Amino acid sequence: TGIVIAVVTLLLLLAPQASQEAINDTKAFLTGNTGLLYIWFGIGVLFFLLLVALGPFGAITLGPSNEYPEHSTLSWIAMLFSTGIGTAILYSGTIEWIEYYKNPPFEMEPRSEEALKWSTSYGMFHWGIIGWSLYCLPSVCLGYAYHVRNESSLNLSSACRPILRGSTRKVPGRVIDILFMVGLLGSATTGIGLTTPLITESFGAFFGVEQSFGLTLGAVALVVAIIALSVYVGLERGIKQLSNINIVLIFMLMGMIVAWGPAKYIARQGLDSVLFMMTHLPEMSGVGYPAQNKAFTEKWTVFYWAWWLSLGPFVGMFICKISRGRTLRQLILGVLFFGTLGCTICFMILGGYSLYLEQEQGIKIIEAFEQSKHAAVIQVITSLPLGKWILPLFFLLCVSFAATTYDSASYTLAAAATRKLKPSEHPARWHRVVWAIGLGVLPLVLLSLGRLTGNEQQKDVLELLQTASVVVSLPILFIGVMMAVSLTILLFRHNK
Repeated sequence: TGIVIAVVTLLLLLAPQASQEAINDTKAFLTGNTGLLYIWFGIGVLFFLLLVALGPFGAITLGPSNEYPEHSTLSWIAMLFSTGIGTAILYSGTIEWIEYYKNPPFEMEPRSEEALKWSTSYGMFHWGIIGWSLYCLPSVCLGYAYHVRNESSLNLSSACRPILRGSTRKVPGRVIDILFMVGLLGSATTGIGLTTPLITESFGAFFGVEQSFGLTLGAVALVVAIIALSVYVGLERGIKQLSNINIVLIFMLMGMIVAWGPAKYIARQGLDSVLFMMTHLPEMSGVGYPAQNKAFTEKWTVFYWAWWLSLGPFVGMFICKISRGRTLRQLILGVLFFGTLGCTICFMILGGYSLYLEQEQGIKIIEAFEQSKHAAVIQVITSLPLGKWILPLFFLLCVSFAATTYDSASYTLAAAATRKLKPSEHPARWHRVVWAIGLGVLPLVLLSLGRLTGNEQQKDVLELLQTASVVVSLPILFIGVMMAVSLTILLFRHNK
C-alpha cells in the first residue's frame, strides 16, 4: 500500500495537468455509466440491513452471548458519529442548500420557492439513512466475522471468507485489502482536503491573516499532529476522549445558535424540510433516474453514495472494533438512527440559521458563497452575538472533528495492515503514527494541484477532491456485494 501511495503522489506531482484530466475523465465515465448501480446498491443495502436487524439474526451478540458492551452507549454514539462525519458536516450543513437553490433538481427555476423546498431537504437526504447504511454494512459484516467467527485479522478479506474460501491470504484477498486501503486514502484525502480550508478560514478571520498555501500546510500539520498524538496514546485515552470532547463542542455551538438565534424559525423550517424529504424519498433517491434529473443525480447523489462507500470500510471497521458486546440489532439500528439523527439536527440548525440570515436579516450569504464558500460559512458563524469571538470555538470544533475522524482512520489502517489482531489487542503505536502521517500527504498534493496547473479557483479544486472519491469507490461497491453475500451465508450457518 505504501508503494501505491508513493506512485500516486509522484504521478500527481510530476504530471499535474494530465493527472487532473485523467481523474475528471474517469469520474465522468463512472457517473455516466454506473450511476444507477450506486443508486440501487444504496437502497438494497438499507433493506438488507433492516432485514438482518428486525429478523431472528438481530439477536446475535458480537462476542460471547453473556458479554457486555466495552463502551458506554454515549461514548459509543460519540465515537461512531464523530468518526463518520468529520468537519464536512459543518460546511455542508451550513451552506449546501445554496448549491441546490442555485442549481435545483428536475430543471426547476433556480432560486424559486419550489427550489428552496428541495434545496433545504436534499442535504438531509444525502447525509441520511442510506448514507449511514453504507457505513453500517461493513461494520456488521466485519463485526460478525471478527467477534463471532473469531477471524484473526481485522480486514475486508476476512469478511469475504465464505466466497474467497482459502484465498483470503492469497492474491484475491490481498487485492481486496489493498483496494480498501487505497479507497480509504482517496476518501480521506477528499475529507481532509475539504476540511482544511474551513480551518484556515476561521483562523485567518480571527487573526486577520490572509489565506495562503503556507497556512494550509500549517493546518494540515496541526491536524496530523493531533491525529498522531491521539492514536499514539490509544483507543481509550485518545480516540474515545477526543470523540467525547468533540460532541461537547458541537453541542455548545448548536446550543449557542438555538439560544441566540431564531429558535422558532429554525424548528419550523427544519421540520418542514424533514417532512418534505420524507414525502419525496422516491424522487430524491433517484429511482427511475428521470431524464430531467440525470445531471443533478450524477453530480450529487451518485457522488455522495460514492463518498459514503469509499469511507464505509474504514468507518465500518472502526465501528466493528468498538461494538463488541452489542447485538447485531443494536449495532444496525444504533448506527442508522443516531447517525441520521445527528446529521439531520446539524442541517436543521446550521442550514436553518444561514437561511434565516439570507431571507429575514438581509445578510447576503449567497453573495458571500459565490465569492468563497468557506468564507460564507465563517460569515454565518460570526453573525452570532459574540461575533468573531466565537471563532476560537469553531476553530477547535473543526480541528477536533478532523482529528477525530482521521485518528480513527489511521487506527483502522494500522489494524487492517496487522497480520493477526485479537479483539483485546491494538495495532502497534509506531504503526498507527506512520499511517497518521501518511494521511496528510495526499491532501496536500491535491490541494496544491490547482496551483501547479495554474488553476486558482477554489471551486475546481473542490470538484477535483470530490472526483477523487468517486474514482476509488467503484471497487468498494463490488466488495460490499461480496461482504453481504458472505454475511448471508454465515448467518444461515450460525447454529450449525
